[in-house]
Amino acid sequence: MEIFKKLNDEFEKRYNTIADEIYFAPGRVNLIGEHIDYNGGLVFPCALTVGTYLALRKRNDDKILLQSLNFEDKLETALNDLEKTNEWFDYPIGILKSLQEKGGKFSGMEILYYGTIPNSSGLSSSASIELVTAYALNDIANMNLDTVDLVKLSQQVENKYIGVNCGIMDQFAVGMGKEEHAIALDCNSLSYEYVPVVLNEYSLLISNTNSKRKLSDSKYNERLAECNKALKIVKQHFDVKNLCDLNIKDLESIKDKFEDITIYKKARHVVTEQARVEKAIELLKANDLKGFGELMNASHDSLRDDYEVTGKALDTLVYEGRKTNGVIGSRMTGAGFGGCTVTLLHKNSIEEYKEKVSKAYENEMGIFPEFYAVGIGSGVMKLKNQTI
Repeated sequence: MEIFKKLNDEFEKRYNTIADEIYFAPGRVNLIGEHIDYNGGLVFPCALTVGTYLALRKRNDDKILLQSLNFEDKLETALNDLEKTNEWFDYPIGILKSLQEKGGKFSGMEILYYGTIPNSSGLSSSASIELVTAYALNDIANMNLDTVDLVKLSQQVENKYIGVNCGIMDQFAVGMGKEEHAIALDCNSLSYEYVPVVLNEYSLLISNTNSKRKLSDSKYNERLAECNKALKIVKQHFDVKNLCDLNIKDLESIKDKFEDITIYKKARHVVTEQARVEKAIELLKANDLKGFGELMNASHDSLRDDYEVTGKALDTLVYEGRKTNGVIGSRMTGAGFGGCTVTLLHKNSIEEYKEKVSKAYENEMGIFPEFYAVGIGSGVMKLKNQTI
């Protein structure tokens, strides 16, 4: 109710009227399954309880007014004059233009956003604002697009209008998330399965390195090239389409065929990470959180030793964090070389974790991390008073 009241009060203050509707789209985190989506593997994201709220009122003219509680700048434009701004407005503008191209008929509108996703946290604030806008506009224009259609449209806006060549995982998790469930998602076919993640006395804690990811883009391209090299070698011995089609026993049987051990290690991460995702599904269906935590630890170790995408900042958070009583799993999440870790720990251990890890991280890196305790929530939705 507090957020609902805050949005309504601010909307009335800024637009001198009350909102017609309020919508919400979550952020997301990938729990396990890192750097295998482009190798034919499964990602394993979940929607979070933090996200982006949108309050909206339709107008009788063609004016579009955009504001946010998170930013001071505001935009006033017209439906036939939607131009790129190179500011955060481009996300809703891109969505609106794309829906117009699909035949959506709109009047003017007043929109107020409020994001509870920490800035630059790697929890997918861009996908969140895209999906909440797409969902709201689809609703008020009675376009009857389903959520998967909105997911695909939002990814296209990110790729073509914003200019970020992202995959579909972020938008899919934000749109299709389910409370107390992760999504085992094949990013190629979009086939998916909801897997229960019942935390009970445990919690997810996101730790932000506050370290700029200077190497992530170049290393991503480098790893992609290395995986392609590995696949060429594998295909000489096995009839597979992707590295993730291989099991570790078969990969080990041709280890001597890799002249460069670095290429072999990249393939080993891909194959073992796919196996960890499959095992995670099995363990979580049996409500084995501790077993899942062990897989999280093994995932990070593989990303450090075989895939080499962690770096000092992430490693410090992970290995210092694992020393805290009550921590059952911790790993980097995302591209690497900065960004965030995700930790599974007992709720009673959160404050101890924050204190110990913050001190150790400052001593090692000279800066402070930030921490966000989050739950596993639902995907994009229209809200009613009692749901906030």
